[in-house]
Amino acid sequence: MNAPVQTPAIPAGALYIGPVISPLKIAIATDAWYPQINGVVRTLGATVAELDRRGHEVELITPERFLTVPMPGYAAIRLAMAPRFSARRMLDDFGPDIVHIATEGPIGWSARGWCKARGVPFTTAFHTRFPDYAALRTGISAERFWPIMARFHGASRAVLVATKSLADELARRGITHTRSWSRGIDSWQFRPDGEKLPAMADLPRPILLNVGRVAPEKGLDAFLSADVPGSKVVVGDGPALEDFRRRYPDVHFLGSLAGENLAAAYRSADCFVFPSRTDTFGLVVIEALACGLPVAAYPVPGPIDIVGREGRGVNNEMPATVAVLDDDLTQAIGGALQLDRRAAAVFGARFTWERATDQFLSAIGQALRQPRAAAEPVTA
Repeated sequence: MNAPVQTPAIPAGALYIGPVISPLKIAIATDAWYPQINGVVRTLGATVAELDRRGHEVELITPERFLTVPMPGYAAIRLAMAPRFSARRMLDDFGPDIVHIATEGPIGWSARGWCKARGVPFTTAFHTRFPDYAALRTGISAERFWPIMARFHGASRAVLVATKSLADELARRGITHTRSWSRGIDSWQFRPDGEKLPAMADLPRPILLNVGRVAPEKGLDAFLSADVPGSKVVVGDGPALEDFRRRYPDVHFLGSLAGENLAAAYRSADCFVFPSRTDTFGLVVIEALACGLPVAAYPVPGPIDIVGREGRGVNNEMPATVAVLDDDLTQAIGGALQLDRRAAAVFGARFTWERATDQFLSAIGQALRQPRAAAEPVTA
């Protein structure tokens, strides 16, 4: 789950203070950024805040700095339009020691091209199973997209992944240079004690909650069609929201929530249902646990890497069960409703952004240790 942080190699002249190399100029290039609300954006936002706290200088190359167009099929996500030259100018002006590329979109490809052209080291991250999502939306086999992923990540000094399952999967695809980068929660916000959400106060019990993007790949049909008592609540926005509202009129769709309102929603529910089979981690799972909300999910990568097959941690290290994973989601829900909320909160609190950022900087340190690549005349 949270792999031990490896001591990074130290570039000449850098001051070593634990797992931190200080100071560094780090550019982060991402096609996902606020006002989007998803795990990628929350991960990057928390990491940038922690890097800033540790004294690193961070330059963000995000869609808000470009002319954007709506993503086909998902208008809420806006993609940078022809960002190549502007992105390269921004990176030239900043002069980073290293670039972290978070996404495989237009900004990510532009930053990758700049790094190769300038011989600047870069790391990447594999946040999303893009081939699977693209296959679902286009009808084209996911196998057609994997060579693109291999090409994108191949020149990276390290590919940061949240779980061992994902690292193993990428290794089978020929992407072997992965490094651990787990996730965390804001313990001041996601905690078991605090306000409840008024919109959920009078709903019939038990209250079953899902939080995330409302999209076909999230497996919501399995949850919303499950024959279980109580109330079903979905928090989030997405391209399939209106379709799901029409098909499931008895479900309570609350739209996007953030901050204290999101934490209050977790605290107001009796079980968190995570029906996705495609997520690389599931940040909402640890947020729910930290708020004292037991989890029901499928026994697939992501949930298995967080709570283990038996729901007691990856190594069965917890004395109490905090989640139930079952191929029958109805059985998982029934089991999770019997679990101790206090144990769930203790388990979720173990995930911290401080530890996750240690891992991030460890990967950065190793990347800087490698010999500097010669500049290449590249176009992508």
